[in-house]
Amino acid sequence: MIRRAARFVSVAATLTVFGAAALFAAAPQASAKQVAFDQASIAELQAAMAAGTLTAERLVELCLARIDAFDNKGPKIHAVIALNPKALEIARALDAERKAGKVRSPVHGIPVVLKDNYDTIDMPTTGGSVLLDGSMAPDDATMVKKLRDAGAIILAKVNLGEFANGMQSSKGGQSLNPHDLTRTPSGSSGGTGVAVAAGYAPLGLGTDTGGSIRGPSSVNGIVGLKPTHGLLSRDGIIPLSLSLDTGGPMVRSVSDIAVSLGIMTGVDPADDATKKSQGKFEKDYTRDLNANALKGARIGVQRDYMGADPDVDWVMEATFKAMQKAGATLVDVRFPKWFLDSHTSMLWSIYPAEFHVQIADYLKTTGPKYPKTLEQLIERSQAYTSLGPNGEGVNPYRWQFFLTERDSGTLTDPGYIAAHDFGMPMAANLVGGVMAKEKLDAIVYPTTPQRPEQIAGPTPTFSTGVYPMPVANLTGFPDLILPVGFTTDDLPVTISFLGPAFSEAKLIALGYSLEQATKAIRRPVNTPELPGGAIEVPSK
Repeated sequence: MIRRAARFVSVAATLTVFGAAALFAAAPQASAKQVAFDQASIAELQAAMAAGTLTAERLVELCLARIDAFDNKGPKIHAVIALNPKALEIARALDAERKAGKVRSPVHGIPVVLKDNYDTIDMPTTGGSVLLDGSMAPDDATMVKKLRDAGAIILAKVNLGEFANGMQSSKGGQSLNPHDLTRTPSGSSGGTGVAVAAGYAPLGLGTDTGGSIRGPSSVNGIVGLKPTHGLLSRDGIIPLSLSLDTGGPMVRSVSDIAVSLGIMTGVDPADDATKKSQGKFEKDYTRDLNANALKGARIGVQRDYMGADPDVDWVMEATFKAMQKAGATLVDVRFPKWFLDSHTSMLWSIYPAEFHVQIADYLKTTGPKYPKTLEQLIERSQAYTSLGPNGEGVNPYRWQFFLTERDSGTLTDPGYIAAHDFGMPMAANLVGGVMAKEKLDAIVYPTTPQRPEQIAGPTPTFSTGVYPMPVANLTGFPDLILPVGFTTDDLPVTISFLGPAFSEAKLIALGYSLEQATKAIRRPVNTPELPGGAIEVPSK
C-alpha cells in the first residue's frame, strides 16, 4: 500500500504556473458562438465563465440534468454510483471566488467524475464492491486533492469493473455503452468512459493496469491518456498491481488532456514511483498543443495489432493517409513473435500475485467493519446473496477471480520474479530499442483491434477485441488514445500513440495535430443533446 503523507498544494503556485492566463480574462468579447456544453472543451467552458455567460453552478446543473436523463431515466446506462450532495454548494463558492477575481487554475469550476477506486474524503470509496459499501477514506487520493485545490468540482463517483477487474461491479451493476446499448463499455474504467462520452462531466479519471483507461476510451469514443508509470501519484487509489497501475484523465479532446494533466503531476512522497518523474514532468502541457506537430514526425505503424476487423483496419489505413498528408513519415515496425506470444501472460504473472498482497495493505485504511484481507473478501462474498434491481449485489466473475488471486503464488515465486524483475525491463528495452533504432517519435496502432463485443441482445458474443495490448503497461510507457473514425455500424475506432517514458508532451502534440486534421469524435446516439444545454462562448 502507498503510504499517505501530508500534502499541501499552493494555490499561489498554481496561479503562477498558469499565470498571466489571458485565456481566462474577464473582459467580454465582441462576438460569441453557441456551443452545446457537453461538446465544449474545458478552455471553452472557462472562456464562457470568464465572460459571465456561464457559471460553475449552472454547469453542474447541466451535468446533473444529463445524469438524470440518461442514468436515472431513458436508456439507464448505469454509469454513476454516487453523486456528491455538496456539488452545487461547492460550485457556488467557486463562483464567488471567480467574482472576487480569484481563478485558481484552468479547471476552476469544472466538474469531474471519478472511478470509484479513488479515495475521497467526502464520499464513500467502494471499488465498486458491496463488500466495501459506505467505506470512507481518511483523505483524498493525491490526484483528487490536486484537482480540488485547483478548483475542480468532484461531481460523482462512477462505476467500474469491481476492484478494477472486469466490466461490472456488485455495487453499480453493468454500465452500458451509449453508442450501442448492446455493446460493452469495456473495463475496468467503463463507468468513466460512459460518463464522459455521455456528457456527464468534461473530465473523468480512470485507472489502467492492463488496458483499463485505453479500452473504455476506445469503445466509448473519447480521448484518454494512460500516462508513464510514475508521472501521477497512485496514493489513495485502491491498488490492483502497483507495478502496473496508473491513474489518468479521460476527456473529449486532446486539449482537455493538456489542460488537466499538468495540474496532477509532481513528485509525491506518498508514492515512491513518482520519483522517476523528477525533472521530467511538466506543469503546463497546453504549450505542447501544436496543430503542425505531424509535419516532419517519424511514426512507427505497428501492424501486428491489425487484421482482426476489416472496418477497424479501414479506418486505421485512412488515418495513416491523413497523417502522411499532414507531413508525417510512416515506418512499419514489428515486435518479435516471442514477445507478441508472451506479453499478455507476462502481465498475468504479475498482477494477481500483487493484488493478493497490496489489497490487504489498502484494506488496513478502511473501518473496522470491513474485510482486511483477500481471504476475508472471499469469505464475505461467498456469504452474500442479495440482489438489486440492476444486477448489483453479486458479481460471479470477479468474486470467482478472487480465488485465482488467492492461489496465484507469492512475490518470491520464480514465475513472478521472471516476469517482474526481468520481463518488464526486457519489454521496455525492446520497445524503446525499436523506437530508438528507427528514430521514431511514437508508435501507432488501433487501441482495440476490433469493434466492441456484444454483451446483450439475441446473439451476444465474447471476444478479446475490447482489450488493448499490454505493451504500455509492461514497459511503463505512455499511451494517448484518440478517436479517428467509426465502423459501418457506427461504433468508435481509436488510434493509440505509444511513446517512450515521459514523452507525454510529444504525444499530446502529435495527437492534437491529428485531431485537428480528422475531428472524428461525435455524441453517442443514446445520449442526445438536451433542451437548454447550449452555452455562449466568446469567439476567438
